[in-house]
Amino acid sequence: MKEARNVKKCVKNDTKVKKFEVWNLEKGEWSYECDKYAPEKIANRDLIEWTSNFTLFEEPEPIILEEKPAEVVRKNRRATVMKRHDNNMYRRAYTETVLLDLMGETEFKDGDSYHFITGGDVDGLSYLKMIVRKQPLDYCLISSWVIASEDIFQIKDFLDEGKIKKLDVYIGEIFPNSFKLEFKMLKEVVEGYGRVCVFKNHSKVFAGYGDKFHFGVETSANINTNPRTENGCITIGKEIYEFYREYYDGINSFE
Repeated sequence: MKEARNVKKCVKNDTKVKKFEVWNLEKGEWSYECDKYAPEKIANRDLIEWTSNFTLFEEPEPIILEEKPAEVVRKNRRATVMKRHDNNMYRRAYTETVLLDLMGETEFKDGDSYHFITGGDVDGLSYLKMIVRKQPLDYCLISSWVIASEDIFQIKDFLDEGKIKKLDVYIGEIFPNSFKLEFKMLKEVVEGYGRVCVFKNHSKVFAGYGDKFHFGVETSANINTNPRTENGCITIGKEIYEFYREYYDGINSFE
């Protein structure tokens, strides 16, 4: 809290105005504000410097101004994180390892959202790796335009190890003809766990649930590693899971 001191009524050009000496948070010093209206308006007006052509004749009670607390930000060499009061968390990472380490000790809570900006070797499947570190999944849906062979092997590992019990995969219409080997591999991996659905798709979404929480993930990244900057968001909650599940369940495959 800072006190506005030396608050005085003044006269300038036969018009009554009020001059307030107010703490300037940006400059770290006291400066003066003149206002012919109510004193409480000073917080919303630009501060001006002292001018000498005023006749002082009254000094009312001081006004108390509230100083806004600073945001707490933790920084290190490779990544930053900021926690906000509206249940959003913001994270920045440049490799998958940093991304996973950033979220390693984070406890996912219903209603929380985590927003990411990434680069380097971070792809869409990195978010799923983060999720299965927290809990095995009873169900998961994956949507991507394309999927790289390395990531298909990772999906196979999730299924073989019991980290995902049921899985549906949604891919773009170019995938079967442009990535024939990968498409064959994907169908073999998912067989017995769910379906592979081909349609006019460019969405990048993950959604699912386990014993601890439901979730939805939106990202700009396909499930293939590239050096481009990508963004992503994890939201914890049953509502977002059901939103995506209902939509993708209604899609008919080209295959």
